Amino acid sequence: MPPRLPAGVSIARTAPIRRYPFARFFRGFGRVAAVRELFGSETAAVLRAQRVEFFSSPFGYMGTSDQDGHLLISTHHLAHSDPRTLYLDLVHELAHVKQFREGRPLFYPKRSYVDAPSEIEAYRFTVREGRRLGMTDAELREYLRVEWISTSELNRLARRCGVAVRGPRADARGSRRRR
Repeated sequence: MPPRLPAGVSIARTAPIRRYPFARFFRGFGRVAAVRELFGSETAAVLRAQRVEFFSSPFGYMGTSDQDGHLLISTHHLAHSDPRTLYLDLVHELAHVKQFREGRPLFYPKRSYVDAPSEIEAYRFTVREGRRLGMTDAELREYLRVEWISTSELNRLARRCGVAVRGPRADARGSRRRR
């Protein structure tokens, strides 16, 4: 059975290469409890003002600009990743948007990705949303796996997010998602 998104949420799977309003491609996020938790009474205004820039690359996924807080999304990721991964990645990036709006740094060049306070906070938030969707620890751990972190970093991030850690031999495979 394909992964399910929250009721009322839809994600367009193709986009031209340029910047657009968030809601043109991602609908229903203003009704998502996790997004409302991030932005409170300002949710509608934040999402109305939010911009998303699509870029063409077979590599890369999503990110948040530390210059103006807009989202950057690979059209390959948009077109080929499973809907639940896209949804959780959007929730993760919206957590970074909140951090940006509060004037907090998004990047910590002297720290590992999994040790950056911005990433730990965003992943913890995203794991809570994944649990709300009914994801198991194994599914959440697989969601946390990205190819630019080692198995030990994955385990550290999983523990920090309250996700059970399996044995390291099971992680000899490549990245789990977005392919």
